Amino acid sequence: MAENNTTTTARPLKVIAGADAFGCPLKDTLVSYLRSLNIDVEDLGTSSYYSIGAEVGRRVSSSSATPAPTETRGLVSCGTGAGVAMFANKYPSVFAALCLTPDDALNSRSINNSNVLAVAGLSTSPDSAIEIVNTWLNTPFKSPCPASGSKPWPDDIQSFLDSSLTEMPKIGSQSGNDSDSSATCAICCLVKNRELNPIDLIPGGSMKILRESPTSAIVRFKAGSVEPAHHHTFGHDLVVLEGRKSVWNLTKRERYDLVVGDYLFTPAGDVHRVKYYEDTEFFIKWDGKWDLFFDEELEAAKTAIEKELENVSA
Repeated sequence: MAENNTTTTARPLKVIAGADAFGCPLKDTLVSYLRSLNIDVEDLGTSSYYSIGAEVGRRVSSSSATPAPTETRGLVSCGTGAGVAMFANKYPSVFAALCLTPDDALNSRSINNSNVLAVAGLSTSPDSAIEIVNTWLNTPFKSPCPASGSKPWPDDIQSFLDSSLTEMPKIGSQSGNDSDSSATCAICCLVKNRELNPIDLIPGGSMKILRESPTSAIVRFKAGSVEPAHHHTFGHDLVVLEGRKSVWNLTKRERYDLVVGDYLFTPAGDVHRVKYYEDTEFFIKWDGKWDLFFDEELEAAKTAIEKELENVSA
């Protein structure tokens, strides 16, 4: 296995990591390696390639929005590395690069200032991946690389690369032009400029009905909010538009950790409780009129969730 190297980043480094099932073993190896270098790693675990890629991308994008003493980068892995890279790259100021060789890593840092590394869990060995990670960590922007013939970039190319640092983050950001419907989520348009009404029975929640029969709504909950165990006479479909939440289906004894883009169907009568880790918004659809039947008190729900999360982290 490759020897530990010291990274050359100017600021302390934090790496946010995640993978799907095919990329998890390689991700775990690289997380352990990064921690052996005393690099702060936040391991988001395993989810679908599109969910985990998007969540890592979202967090790296958010961290780059304002100057910070710590540089935040991302590490993602799936079977090929391509899927997680595509979804990480959906966020502004994220430059995810799939690297299959150290030369790929060198080029991606030198030319693209890559801040998210994607690796292929099914085709890259642990030793090769560590070599790729070392190269990616220790290559400054505009370094000599295979694409430059391993020589310093000419002045005109260096000028172009410098300009790219300010021009690239603008791509994918909101233009502020409401007439540009191609850049706007259709579901979000339904609720835009509409005030959401508080959900009186659950603190921190608000909802706006969009249409009736079948009924659909946009629901928002503030970070830290909890929905006590409850059930409905209808089944409902939901898609997370923003934020992060966990749903415990107590009837089925299953837990679902949901992030942006995730979908969940809860059958009629299934008792479930919910915890919101961030300000969260989701689209929900059901047949019939709205009803809600509580199966526990709010404080009991908070205690049960805290106990389970403590057991998980122990």
